[in-house]
Amino acid sequence: MFVIYSTIISIIFTIFSIIFIKAFQLENYKIKNYIKIIIKNPFLFGGKSTLAFTKRIKRLIFIIFLFNFLYFFVIFYLIKNIYLIIPIILSGIYYPFILCAPYLLAEPIEKTIKIHFIKKAKKKLKGFSGKKIGITGSFGKTSTKNFLYQILKEEFDVCATPKSFNTPMGVSKAILENLKETDDFFIVEMGARHSGDIKFLADFVGVDFGIMTPIGSCHLESFGTIEKIEDTKYELCEATKDLVVFNGKSSSTKKLYDRYKHKKYLVCEKGSFAYAEDIQATPQGSKFVFVIDGQKFDCQTKLLGSSNIDNIVVAGTMAYLLGESLYSVHKAIEKLQSAPHRLELIKGEFVDVIDDSYNSNIDGFKEALKTISQFKTRRVVVSPGMVELGSSQAEQNFLAGKLVGEVADIFVIMNEANKENLSKGAKESGMRDEQIFYAKTRKEQQILLKSILQKGDVVLFENDFPDNIR
Repeated sequence: MFVIYSTIISIIFTIFSIIFIKAFQLENYKIKNYIKIIIKNPFLFGGKSTLAFTKRIKRLIFIIFLFNFLYFFVIFYLIKNIYLIIPIILSGIYYPFILCAPYLLAEPIEKTIKIHFIKKAKKKLKGFSGKKIGITGSFGKTSTKNFLYQILKEEFDVCATPKSFNTPMGVSKAILENLKETDDFFIVEMGARHSGDIKFLADFVGVDFGIMTPIGSCHLESFGTIEKIEDTKYELCEATKDLVVFNGKSSSTKKLYDRYKHKKYLVCEKGSFAYAEDIQATPQGSKFVFVIDGQKFDCQTKLLGSSNIDNIVVAGTMAYLLGESLYSVHKAIEKLQSAPHRLELIKGEFVDVIDDSYNSNIDGFKEALKTISQFKTRRVVVSPGMVELGSSQAEQNFLAGKLVGEVADIFVIMNEANKENLSKGAKESGMRDEQIFYAKTRKEQQILLKSILQKGDVVLFENDFPDNIR
């Protein structure tokens, strides 16, 4: 009977664990972070995002079931009377913390799988004779990668890491599933939250060419100082075998350009190797003159925002340096598609939407607001502000609120994290209370927008938080 009772209660508690596993997944499987968020807000089930049932999560659920079975079997064996209900109730109350045990048990298994997966990818990469391009920076990485991929495809066979895959496991997955031996180039986006992350990825891939996008205060909370962020991004330069292209629109990136003593190109700054001039931006796209290596040609793109023009210049420059003709570069620019959720214009019959929900920095915030200001209609901004900015978070969100107040007619603030600073900033710019709304969940947001939107409005979705940030 012990076995039957243990099995039944274990199944119940394993199903119950899904509520808390979601928090563990959102905290990138870090137990310390999981405990912090569980203390604040354990019930993340049913929020904006759902638990992704990856292979790792399925393995974890199986380990949790086994742990539950052994745990309750011992309890049933030791307590054989009416008081059995007491440890079961206590287990339910403290279950989010009890789950740390199976999380720890799963860790060595996951580490072994990760090492095997990366070794397998490295082995395949050894047979790849094409050139490898690494892209890092604080923002603009994914867009620059996507544009470079689309431009190079005009003349070459190219593979790029999909979506925002920029971790060792994400890069390994791209190598094993997408990279072909016949590809001429492999473009790899490289992200970092800690010192050494870029070095690991760059050494793993064996970077031939590097791209440094603008560097800012993203993940300042993790790194502590902007200098540590710069040093971590510079790890790509140290590992690059051939040359590095630097987007000169960031003072930190320019600092790294000056620091780098090998083959390099500065772009996006007037008078540099490549830049854009005579920019004409409209809600339908942009026209500009692309100046590169002393040559000029007129370009047109349906993409929004001057930051996208900079990303195009960086991508076009790298393609040119890799041997693509300017004719093909020019042809590709006109056809470029925006990266999803990055100043992506979605035309609708009732309202137009600018989806910039993957942006999370003040420079991108400014760019998005500059873009929506070009629309001659009622402007609605939906945003939770920015996080992971350390001691500057309050100040930067106050500034973001001020900027929203200058261009928007309606401001919908999501979640509690930056509510006070965003609303203070908006009011500083003259926004009235009746123009500022609050919503805690996507469901609330949808109901609210349905009640306030009018035909012809343009709605900017700026940044998005997962459920572990309230």
